[in-house]
Amino acid sequence: MSWPSKTGASAAANLAPLSLLLGASLWGVIWYPYRKLEQAGLGAAPATLLTYAIALLLASAIRFRAWHEFRRQPWLLFGIALAAGWSIVSYLIAVLQTEVVRVLLLFYLAPVWSVPLARIFLREAAPPAGYGVLAVALAGAMLMLSDTGTGLPLPQSLGDWLALSAGFAFACSNILVRKAQLSGIVAKSMAVWVGTVVVAALACMLEPRVWSALPQQLAAHWLALLGIGAVVLIMSLCVQYGFTHLPANQAMIILLFELVVAAAAAYWLAGEVLSLRDWIGGALIICAGLYSDRLAPKPG
Repeated sequence: MSWPSKTGASAAANLAPLSLLLGASLWGVIWYPYRKLEQAGLGAAPATLLTYAIALLLASAIRFRAWHEFRRQPWLLFGIALAAGWSIVSYLIAVLQTEVVRVLLLFYLAPVWSVPLARIFLREAAPPAGYGVLAVALAGAMLMLSDTGTGLPLPQSLGDWLALSAGFAFACSNILVRKAQLSGIVAKSMAVWVGTVVVAALACMLEPRVWSALPQQLAAHWLALLGIGAVVLIMSLCVQYGFTHLPANQAMIILLFELVVAAAAAYWLAGEVLSLRDWIGGALIICAGLYSDRLAPKPG
């Protein structure tokens, strides 16, 4: 017996927010095991390469037939792979170089980028108030990035640049995930993992010594890498499911829960505390993101 289509759509709509909340919670703490691996001698790029390769292998073993779906929308899946790969690698490198919450606050300018991207690729037009949301979020970013000496709102470190670029790439990948409706959740997740493995491998090429050390690092940390790879598998499937069944802007707002988890984890696990200026700027970004949830997309 098959369920009516409305029942299936309703179930997906109810499950999607919970799926995103779980994915956001995992994203809020995933930085910690990568930091521990770095302290053990395994840097962000090789650790990302190994863990996402493990997630890809696990998914292939479970659902190998999902590879056939790459023939349906190859260019969209290629775009998802490229954007998501850059986003994940940049984010993980950034959280190892600077404060976790600062990286996340800059990363969560993604709703700002989602508004014009949703208009271009999905024809989801936000009301005029959307420009006010953009202005508030950008004001928060400029406050966080303003240098106390010069006052210029520019990224202060490589971590800042990576966080900003990761947020933009994340918005791009999620818009493409939303657009690739003919592809399944597993296929889109595989595209994310493939892109992350490729980008991480390219990052490793910048340090040739990393390649020669990979076998020894894999042997020394295989259990931790396997565990992280399994978490990555679950986390990615949750996020892809949520972004497939919810409007892009609404999904980005739900993911803001990651900030709550990450702030608590950064305080208790790493003793990190942000400056007052960072918190004020971050509050503006969060308020803009929360308000953008009310900007219901209209067909363009």
